[in-house]
Amino acid sequence: MTMTSELTAAVSPVVEPRKSRKNNPEKTRENILQEAIVEFVQQGLSGARVDAIAERIHTSKRMIYYYFGSKEQLYVEVLEKLYGDIRNTESRLHLAELPPVEAIRRLVEFTFDHHDRNVDFVRIVSVENIHNAEYVKRSDAIKAMNNTILDSLGEILQRGVREGVFRVGLDALDVHLLISSFCFYRVSNRHTFGEIFQIDLPDESIKQRHRQMICESVLRYLQA
Repeated sequence: MTMTSELTAAVSPVVEPRKSRKNNPEKTRENILQEAIVEFVQQGLSGARVDAIAERIHTSKRMIYYYFGSKEQLYVEVLEKLYGDIRNTESRLHLAELPPVEAIRRLVEFTFDHHDRNVDFVRIVSVENIHNAEYVKRSDAIKAMNNTILDSLGEILQRGVREGVFRVGLDALDVHLLISSFCFYRVSNRHTFGEIFQIDLPDESIKQRHRQMICESVLRYLQA
């Protein structure tokens, strides 16, 4: 080897073999779902475009169809994710470990706060009601996961009756509807209700007043 060759070899950068990029299917699916929530909330099911979702996460329509099959199936899985989020969080409230009155109060406060902080959930459920729950009907998972709150609520009500703090004859589904209806309505209709009656529902003092109001209303309905 000549001196020139030796110098060239000494200064030439060492080229390392290219590392293959590892795919993370779960992360990819989660990214698609997150952006799909945004698209469905803004455009509804009919107006949502898979192209727009793909553009947001710098992927292709083909990749989205690979993971979800169709726009409609993607929408179903968005519904499952949003319902799953609230039910999974409820399961971490440890309601069975609390006295009945405290358990109900915690559940009501959680439902109020969840709906207030998760407007996307409220909007997607509103979209699905426009479609007459057509896509909820396709999901056994949604029905199964939502039965868990009725089981939990039913157990709390039974304990309350045994301890003499709740009246007999209460139906868990009725109580769930009572809690959910107020918490949902004040978010789903906050713009129209706020404009018609000139009330700022997101105002913190009004929010806290309503939070206390729904707690007291439910507990008075349940009391023995």
